[in-house]
Amino acid sequence: MTAPLSAAGSPRSAARPAGDGEPVIRLNGLTKRFGSGGDSLLALDDVSFEVRPGEVVALLGLSGSGKSTLLAHLDGLQVPTSGDGTVLGTRLAGAGRAELRGLRRRIGFVFQQFHLVGRLTVLENVCTGALGSLRGPRLGLPSYPRAVRERALDGLEQVGLAAHAFQRADTLSGGQQQRVAVARALMQEPALLLADEPVASLDPESSAQVMRLLARVAEERKLTVLCSLHQVDLALSWAHRIIGLRSGRVVMDVATHGIGRSTVMRLYEEVGAEVGTEAAGEAGAGSEVFVPGSGGVEAVGAVGAAGSVGAAGATRSTGFTGSTGAAGAAVQHASAVPRAVPSGAVGKED
Repeated sequence: MTAPLSAAGSPRSAARPAGDGEPVIRLNGLTKRFGSGGDSLLALDDVSFEVRPGEVVALLGLSGSGKSTLLAHLDGLQVPTSGDGTVLGTRLAGAGRAELRGLRRRIGFVFQQFHLVGRLTVLENVCTGALGSLRGPRLGLPSYPRAVRERALDGLEQVGLAAHAFQRADTLSGGQQQRVAVARALMQEPALLLADEPVASLDPESSAQVMRLLARVAEERKLTVLCSLHQVDLALSWAHRIIGLRSGRVVMDVATHGIGRSTVMRLYEEVGAEVGTEAAGEAGAGSEVFVPGSGGVEAVGAVGAAGSVGAAGATRSTGFTGSTGAAGAAVQHASAVPRAVPSGAVGKED
């Protein structure tokens, strides 16, 4: 077992908050096992850390390392098998469904695939972020209160897309759609923002724009952010702190101030060596295994990949089932009335 890497010194003094007050996130031995018996999968293994108010944290790790599973637990979409923790004062292991729904209303979530309703306007997509605080269904933009529409326009102004407010969402570029998704998440006025690989499907320039936006929003709103990434350079330039996961276990927890890329890349190099060893053993059994390349950043395959699959399934099935399509993301995550957007009113994307 490898001990977590650590780094001396403090994070960027000009950017990192003082961290006064109770931790926004406090995890104590959080463990998640999918299934039982010999076929069970250990997705999170004794995860313990704290995140202070206003901290911006990058979560790094190969595909299958447990990043998505961890974010699903922090959002109250999964219940740990053992261990415990609190998010915004809510216990993850002991909270009931109503309490977890209340927690999700206080957490903004930015997804990798945007989950916008393509045939709706950009403005209406942003308005759906307020559904958790509204009663009854909403049938079109005029059905949202004027105050909500004005706040959504302000949000689009903040992300630089006010000029596209009445444009169909599916006519925007990928980077623009992700900025709309950020504006939608901020409509909840969250105390915590989670982002699950928000730039994984974007080109480098769009990725940099989205990450700069998240960093600026976090600073302006004094918002606590936890974002999973594959890109080491983005994490070093954007976050106050990096937490690295390997096989569901924390193996790195360092401040970004004063560390180099080589320190963080140790996480991937060690994983690459382990996966390569396991791949050789699996090859005899005919299992399909993909060994990480030179950077070791995009590795996927039979070894450890099921951790992310389990989390993704849990998150998507909880948040995006039914014929509401992408609009279900805003409704279900914000914990609005389950039928806040009726299937007939939204339907699937054109």
